Amino acid sequence: QVQLVESGGGLVQPGGSLKLSCTVSRTTYSINLMGWYRQTSGDERDLVASISRGGSTNYAESVKGRFTISRDNANNTVYLQMNYLKPEDTSIYYCYYIYFGRSYIHWGQGTQVTVSS
Repeated sequence: QVQLVESGGGLVQPGGSLKLSCTVSRTTYSINLMGWYRQTSGDERDLVASISRGGSTNYAESVKGRFTISRDNANNTVYLQMNYLKPEDTSIYYCYYIYFGRSYIHWGQGTQVTVSS
């Protein structure tokens, strides 16, 4: 059975950094897109960043220049380096992935990121 494990969330002060990671294991299919959404209570889930297998990236305007997404294809792992964090970045961050030739989004369980002094 496919497993998706997220890690790296936590509490950080404004201006600080965190790095999220997400690994998909036990899959026999090739993953196309991987990335992160975030959802604050009562709001919709919004895209933070995504990366294709070939390395093409996409970022929300609010995180450009502060967050960097990267990927290890051999290990089906995606990373989100978050720098210069702001209180408005506080949210639950959800990893996701989509297989080649499919449109279904597979979600992680979510990891809490809290930016507060």
